[in-house]
Amino acid sequence: MIDNRSGKGLSFVRRIYLPRILGMGIGLFSVMAAMAPLHPPGWIWALMLVNGLLWPHVAYLWAKHSTAPYRAEQRNLLLDSLMGGFWVAAMHFNPLPTVTILSMMTMNNVAAGGKSLLARGLLGQLAGMLLASAMLGSGLQLQTSALQVWACLPLLALYPVALGWVCYRLAINLADHKRQLSALSRTDSLTGLLNHGSWKDLLLLKFQISRQQRLPAMIALIDIDHFKAINDTYGHVVGDCVLRHLSQELQRSLGPDDQAGRYGGDEFCVIFPGADQARAGLAMEALRERVNAYRNPQLPMLRISLSIGLAAYDELLKSPEHWLEHADKALYAAKHQGRDQVSFNHGPAAPLRLAYPD
Repeated sequence: MIDNRSGKGLSFVRRIYLPRILGMGIGLFSVMAAMAPLHPPGWIWALMLVNGLLWPHVAYLWAKHSTAPYRAEQRNLLLDSLMGGFWVAAMHFNPLPTVTILSMMTMNNVAAGGKSLLARGLLGQLAGMLLASAMLGSGLQLQTSALQVWACLPLLALYPVALGWVCYRLAINLADHKRQLSALSRTDSLTGLLNHGSWKDLLLLKFQISRQQRLPAMIALIDIDHFKAINDTYGHVVGDCVLRHLSQELQRSLGPDDQAGRYGGDEFCVIFPGADQARAGLAMEALRERVNAYRNPQLPMLRISLSIGLAAYDELLKSPEHWLEHADKALYAAKHQGRDQVSFNHGPAAPLRLAYPD
């Protein structure tokens, strides 16, 4: 929900605050210049000053301390429209000040609430006009003096800039939030690595690049040996810590172009674009040794080992899934031959082991 004390409701209130101060402050000159020839009573002058100088701060505090700041600020915008309509009728519809004030009010409502707030704002303006006509009498002042033109210029020149700046900052924030949400949707929440779907998308891209440009590439599938036993013995909290530790070591092992992901459960995956068998093998062997050396003083019996299968890109591969099958065969070979090792798969040939278990 947008109505909350600490989230978007309050940020909306803060965004409106400075433009309202500016708009009401410089709009006051337009109203005063149009009202002066009509010689209004003293309380009208007082109301102009309150509306132009005091109301922006009252509106801000009122909405800020409301239990529903967003709705409270929309109410304030409707009150702005009401008073805008009031001053338009009070100045007897002087053309330039009338168009200036009503257009600025309407611009606010469209920017803040779209068609719904626009419609309600127009009704508020109409209500303000009827109220002023009932209190002050109706009339028409269809001539705009030079002084009144000059009094409207600051509002016409400055307020659209202020509103445009607010909209620009909002667009920047929305773009940042979109990037953050996109990153969250692509990453695994526990490990911070790419999730299964994102890594598979990347695999397809790298497969196509290797095929089109005839570039070497390697992929690895990594499995934590006896991970179920770790969960059963030490609990899922420790199991999660093991997964996070592996992801951290994995990120430290990779080059700037390599991409790791969590394939699912206790299985991880890596793409090595442009890498040959030697570089990828050394990186995975170094990872295996570092993870194997991990010790936790609070859990002295805990041991972690990895089985890793590596497969090279080959022009005979039919698809990314075919490439993955080769890596999976290499992983199966690593497990079958005693675990805690790195194995290669060279297409149809039998997997060759890079390192044997100690």
